[in-house]
Amino acid sequence: MDGVGRGECAGVAIAWPAARWRRVAAGLVAICLVACGPARMAAPAVQEGAPGGRWVALAPLNEARQEVAVTALDGVVYVAGGFRADTAPSATVEAYAIDADRWRFVAPLPEALHHAAAAALAGKVYVVGGYDARGAVDSLWEYDPVTDRWQRRAPLPTARGALAAVVLDGRLYAIGGERGRSVADVAAYDPQTDTWEPLPPMRHARDHLAAGVVGGRIYVAGGRDGRDFTLAVLEEYDPATRTWTERAPMPTGRSGIAGAVVGEWFYVFGGEGNRADPRGIFDAVEAYDPAQDRWTRLSPMPTPRHGIAAAVVGTRVYLPGGATVQGFGVTPVHEAFEPD
Repeated sequence: MDGVGRGECAGVAIAWPAARWRRVAAGLVAICLVACGPARMAAPAVQEGAPGGRWVALAPLNEARQEVAVTALDGVVYVAGGFRADTAPSATVEAYAIDADRWRFVAPLPEALHHAAAAALAGKVYVVGGYDARGAVDSLWEYDPVTDRWQRRAPLPTARGALAAVVLDGRLYAIGGERGRSVADVAAYDPQTDTWEPLPPMRHARDHLAAGVVGGRIYVAGGRDGRDFTLAVLEEYDPATRTWTERAPMPTGRSGIAGAVVGEWFYVFGGEGNRADPRGIFDAVEAYDPAQDRWTRLSPMPTPRHGIAAAVVGTRVYLPGGATVQGFGVTPVHEAFEPD
């Protein structure tokens, strides 16, 4: 989805401030490619070919949605919130049983949200940030699959939507996002103490980005910053030194993407801002190897989408929902990628 109020189709009645709607028009014409600096190694930063993988078509969502929050816990994939076909934010939460290839509704979010992020930690599902009908929120919701109940936890230090969330060393990291402008904010949540710790910000403020954890470090790829909807920048966060470092940029800069880690590779799927496609979206699948600081281009997505997020169970990446055109438009499509 093109940001909250930034890239949606004109004429849709949503209660956002006029300043935000002015960014809609600007955003739709401000899509450009960007190069984000050299790789740190002498070897080429992009490799063609392997590793590959295969795609599997799975049971679609019961409710078609984009800009969803997605995670997996104990072998179950959860999809929370998002935009519905009528452009209203959704409180719907669905759980996917892998063995049965079937979705079921579980307890809805206490508030309808889109552009939130999700992560699983210590036996619970967390949904962080996002937007309601008025703008960015600072909420953190915790779901217990045993009781099928949600409860509010300590709020984010700063409200933001279109952010990314990952788990590292028992803490939930909320990274980047937007609240009227793109931000570089980073904070870590400790479920044991129900507290947030603000951390050093990223070098690049951005939203609609993707993140993953490999080898005890966080990798954050792509996104947009209000002027450029196709950022290719990749940053690495080292929790030991609390520092951010730029690494080899993505071959295809894009936003509205999904990120996932399988083994020692960080995969980035789909996105929007593609001026070469009348739909405005990307089918690109690219994988990053931190050991070599190198990206590999893989075969494209069967159903190109943006407004997506991913969950990993075993070695399979699940990608439910999203949109098949830039801006508004939803799909219930659910496909999984299995890397070689």
